Amino acid sequence: MVEFKDKIVDIDREIEKRRHKWQLKAVAWMDFDDVAQELKIHLHKQWHLWDQSRAFLPWLNTVITNQIRNKLRNLYMNIARPCVSCAANEGEDRCRIYAKQCSACPLYKHWEKTKKRAYDVKLPVSIENHLLETSAMTSTDEEIETKAATLHERMRETLSPIQYKVYKLLYIDGKTEGEVAEAMGYKSSEKHRNVGYRQVHNMKKVILEKAKKIVLNEFY
Repeated sequence: MVEFKDKIVDIDREIEKRRHKWQLKAVAWMDFDDVAQELKIHLHKQWHLWDQSRAFLPWLNTVITNQIRNKLRNLYMNIARPCVSCAANEGEDRCRIYAKQCSACPLYKHWEKTKKRAYDVKLPVSIENHLLETSAMTSTDEEIETKAATLHERMRETLSPIQYKVYKLLYIDGKTEGEVAEAMGYKSSEKHRNVGYRQVHNMKKVILEKAKKIVLNEFY
């Protein structure tokens, strides 16, 4: 009988493959490490459903893929770009039909007019508390913009200049972690890692913790 712990290396590897496909810009407050931990907990609970007479990896990848899709659909797809679930999405803002994910696409254009404003100012809070912390929000668009401006100003006052530059690039300018690493001049000596990934990732954790404290103190 193969146990969960016997396959943890395979599980970690298959989950890690999704990191660079993860639509961070669609759910900017969601840290992929949180997602990875939730996936492993789910796999552990569902371990008995794996028919061990069959190959492991196909079952594993099906479970991981379905869980990520469910998370996006159930929690965040109400404001996410339509590109997230589009078959033409090639990642990193690339589109198989229009080359770039932009308003040339009718679905994207409609999203820009109806949901982009809310998408742009969504606040970075953790997965486990997101529904609780936002369930009572009934702000108008004007109120949301005011709160977002307040958050950005508080972050500028709280963070170091370098941290705020990373914050601005990630959460105001909408850059990917790879783009931020390049803009900051970070390098990486690790194999199979994007340039400067770890530096940006570690700083992002600090930024999100401080942002969460500000949000709770200022708006709740």
